[in-house]
Amino acid sequence: MSLSPTVTSWPEPHSPEESDKLQTPEQDTQQASSGDVPSTHREDTQPGLGTLRRAFSRARWRALGQAPGEDAGLLRRSSHFLRSLRRPRDDGRAAAPGRARSPEGPSGVTDGGRRPSTTGVGPEEPGQEEGKSVADLITERQLLAAFEQLRQLETRLLAQKAAGTFEQDPTGFARRAMDVCLLYDGLAAEIRAIVRETLGPGGVDAAALAELARVVRAEEEAHPVTPADGDFLLTPRRWRRHWEDAVTRSAQERVRQAGAEDAAGAAEGASGLARLLAELGGSVRRDLRQVRLQVQPAYSAAGLPAWEAYLRAFHGAVAQRLQELARDARGCEQLYVLLDWTANVYGSPDFLGAPDLTLSTEPLPPLLAPSVWARLESDYTSFLETKITSCFDSILQLEQSRWVAAEAPDVLQGLYHTPLSIDIHMLVAEHVKAAGAISAELEATTLRICARALGLFLPRFEKAFLQSEAVSEPHLGASINACEELRTSLLARFPGTFEELEKPLVAAVCVFQKRLLQGLQYDVQPLFRVLCTKAWLTHDVLQPLMDKVVAFAHHLEHVAPLRAQETLQEAHRYVVREYLAQVLRPRERFRGVDRVTGSQKMGLDAQAIGNTFQGLGSEATWLGQAIPCVADILGETYKDDIGRHLETLIGSYPDIRRDHVMAILALRRLGRRRNQRLLQHAQSLLRAAAKAEGSGAAGGRVLFEEIQVPTSVDLLITCIKCSGSRRGRASGGGPH
Repeated sequence: MSLSPTVTSWPEPHSPEESDKLQTPEQDTQQASSGDVPSTHREDTQPGLGTLRRAFSRARWRALGQAPGEDAGLLRRSSHFLRSLRRPRDDGRAAAPGRARSPEGPSGVTDGGRRPSTTGVGPEEPGQEEGKSVADLITERQLLAAFEQLRQLETRLLAQKAAGTFEQDPTGFARRAMDVCLLYDGLAAEIRAIVRETLGPGGVDAAALAELARVVRAEEEAHPVTPADGDFLLTPRRWRRHWEDAVTRSAQERVRQAGAEDAAGAAEGASGLARLLAELGGSVRRDLRQVRLQVQPAYSAAGLPAWEAYLRAFHGAVAQRLQELARDARGCEQLYVLLDWTANVYGSPDFLGAPDLTLSTEPLPPLLAPSVWARLESDYTSFLETKITSCFDSILQLEQSRWVAAEAPDVLQGLYHTPLSIDIHMLVAEHVKAAGAISAELEATTLRICARALGLFLPRFEKAFLQSEAVSEPHLGASINACEELRTSLLARFPGTFEELEKPLVAAVCVFQKRLLQGLQYDVQPLFRVLCTKAWLTHDVLQPLMDKVVAFAHHLEHVAPLRAQETLQEAHRYVVREYLAQVLRPRERFRGVDRVTGSQKMGLDAQAIGNTFQGLGSEATWLGQAIPCVADILGETYKDDIGRHLETLIGSYPDIRRDHVMAILALRRLGRRRNQRLLQHAQSLLRAAAKAEGSGAAGGRVLFEEIQVPTSVDLLITCIKCSGSRRGRASGGGPH
């Protein structure tokens, strides 16, 4: 049976005031039935094309903005349109658009009384579900059936247009086409509603998603390109783009809802921001897992790239949210929380929490724009520099509190220990590791900040320590060990960055070593004064001095081996140097037997000093010949061999000078001529030694250079030479 449905206008939602102005169906029927009104003026009583377009626009806006229930209500109100299309007519004809059917039959006005102004849209297509309108099908989410009916209406309407049905009523086609377009938009609104509900608490309706995907593909096949004649009825609806936009809006809503309760706490501190980001990450993770495991399979049959669309949508939504959080981030901790979450949480390949799921299947833009990322890093490093300086201040305060409490340093693994090096190591390692987890550039910047802060800290620590009352051998040893640990470990762990700190660290070690030696010098200096005296000839006055050296060396056993050896050798050099200084500046001058006895005593003392330091582990063996050589010159009975002893002395200690040689010869009281020959021989040896010293052959060993001799030596030697000459003439000039 051929049915001729009647096409009516889509009911436009209006306010109560607007509703009074609209024509009622009865009024329309009366106008259409009146033969006094010509058909050419009938369009004045119908909504014009502009009015229909505005109605279309408002209906579309409301369809976009209303909730799913409201969309369904709007479509239900339109169901009379399709019902009127499906009402069978007794004569197989359709009433004119915008008219009601009179009991007498068709009431269309004809041209010349024979031809109706409009006709129906044609017979109903086979397969149409009887009794359900397109709006009802959309409401029931039978999207494919609704689309097929719309296609039938569209095809029928286009066929009528091609047959010239609307030549007498041009606006009739526009009204009916607009009705079809509004139903298409209603179908699009339902598509958006389905997408919006997909990730909601109701769960995933796989059947609805599959039908949605088929409808999108069917529409693309039905309207592949824009028609050449510009017919808006056949214009592509671009539902795929609407679907993607709906996915984007859904992702934005989901991201905005995540962490909404913690949004206020995020402004209060890093913990609140961390909670917000944790909730955001958890929400995005759950949604994307649901998309990958449930949503994508439902869409895949129709070929819609659901995973890629949702991934891009959530990525963009998260990026927008982070941009907002970045603008409000304050302080080092909040900035780091943002950077860390971006680089290590969201950027982790395990973000979705399953080995078979990865976050990215295609290149995505950076979560934060490069300029924003650079600003965050810059702000973070500025705050970090202040924070690290404050941390070094706290470390110094902790050390000072230990000094005030007079706490003795611990001995760990045989070495004096202070927490200083551990605190600094932890400070540097913690911030460098944290920065390295974000980017290599930030790690390098953090290393430079730490190195600069440590370089400023060292002189402050050194000054505060030396001015405190805690300066003692154990504390000095602990400070030396701390600096040595920092020097070796930091340079080994971070090569290239902390090299500039090697010199300040070594300088600090040298300062502490010097202070350590000053304590020894203060203790033993009075004991040197009894050397080269009458009491010295008959008593062992050296033993108390060596006992203090041994006690001092006991502390060096708990100092880093390299620095302990340096300090011990310096103590060895100091003892030998001070011994020689006392010999070259004697309080009493020996003659005859006393001089020989003094020479022998010097030999014994040299042996005792050498054995003691050798037993303590000193490697400064080069010091062993200094005292014996001077002792041999003083005690040599065969005067011609004195030159040989001078050769040994000058060759072993190239830093010796002419004044030292003269002071040694003055102790021996040789004759004028012999003194002159020995001095000339010494001069040639000194010149050769100076050349060797200039070439570096001396090895940097210094002993005599630091020994000051009396300024009256020349005068004393002159007197000795004169007296020696007088004695030589009186005795006939024989050899001594």
